[in-house]
Amino acid sequence: MMINKLVMATNNANKLREAQEILAPLGIEVLSQREAGADCDPEENGTTFAENAMIKAQAVYDAVSLPTIADDSGLCVDALGGRPGVYSARYAPEGQHCAKLLEEMKDIPADKRTAHFQCSIAFIDGDTHEILEAACCGSIGFEAKGSNGFGYDPVFLYGDKTLAELSAEEKNKISHRGAALRELYGFLKERYGD
Repeated sequence: MMINKLVMATNNANKLREAQEILAPLGIEVLSQREAGADCDPEENGTTFAENAMIKAQAVYDAVSLPTIADDSGLCVDALGGRPGVYSARYAPEGQHCAKLLEEMKDIPADKRTAHFQCSIAFIDGDTHEILEAACCGSIGFEAKGSNGFGYDPVFLYGDKTLAELSAEEKNKISHRGAALRELYGFLKERYGD
């Protein structure tokens, strides 16, 4: 039986809208944790994106007893041994992530600047615990470019443009979160579809 409502463990309007758009064809209403009445902010102390996503999903599921999804994502730079990774949001003070990354990579040649955004989405419904993952592969540029997007988008090159130079529609087609949400769509359709 298809579920008709699920909670996303976030109050981020952009993440919520993306999930609502991708899951809309299934007829699923996606609520923010605030809309569902979950007032929790669990400590994300996992060592992987999947662990952190599951921590958030479990906390919200425990609060509202509705099917819940949560995501955790970040930037993994090969030349930095996968850093900043799960610490992407805490890598630098707000607004200084790109500058710190460019400084740390200033001596790394173009062919060694590969990186990827990784996204893990946790889904919990009763005894069902599922992790769906996706990545967006590219490289780190030598300067920040573009005014769209947020976080590391101005320095992350996908082809010859940064993610911050792409329109929201272009970015959603290739983004790690969009891809992981499409994996979730497939999982929900197969598991709960008619």
